[in-house]
Amino acid sequence: MFSTDAKNGLPQPKPGLAPLGAATQAPRPSPSPFEKSATATSGTSVIGTDLTILGDRITIISANKLQVDGDVRGNVHGKQVVITEEGSVVGMVCAEAIEVRGGVRGSIRAVTVKLQASAQVEGDITHQKLSIAEGAEFDGRVKLSKDVSELMPVLDPEVIERTRAHGDAGRFESTSQLGERGD
Repeated sequence: MFSTDAKNGLPQPKPGLAPLGAATQAPRPSPSPFEKSATATSGTSVIGTDLTILGDRITIISANKLQVDGDVRGNVHGKQVVITEEGSVVGMVCAEAIEVRGGVRGSIRAVTVKLQASAQVEGDITHQKLSIAEGAEFDGRVKLSKDVSELMPVLDPEVIERTRAHGDAGRFESTSQLGERGD
């Protein structure tokens, strides 16, 4: 495949063969890193034990399952959120289903909420189904919601940005209520 160039002693490709790394077809345009991926339809996102996320009015959004092993100082929105024994959230946690084994200091809003024996929660819980295991620590109020749409997480970053721009300071009741404000 290669022959040696007599002038400099370096290997050269034989005539008729494309050099290594040469494109054999037209290059594909690379997608913008700032556009939402169309292929991310399932899976689990993990905030690892070595990770701490801090920010002014930060919101983490996961369209699927989010596992929090590290520390988050901000709001968390997801389809399903699991806060492990090592994990903690200081802020609002909103999802269709939330399981807490670690710590939450802030409100929790979900259709289904499970506080495991190792959970430590300081804040209000709004839910349709709630289970609290023996040994879990909970300090706050509990509200049973009859309206599922009140509990559904806002997973659209554009809606969250618009709401913040209108001075809502990051509090999201539900998608239906956001629309009632004229957004």
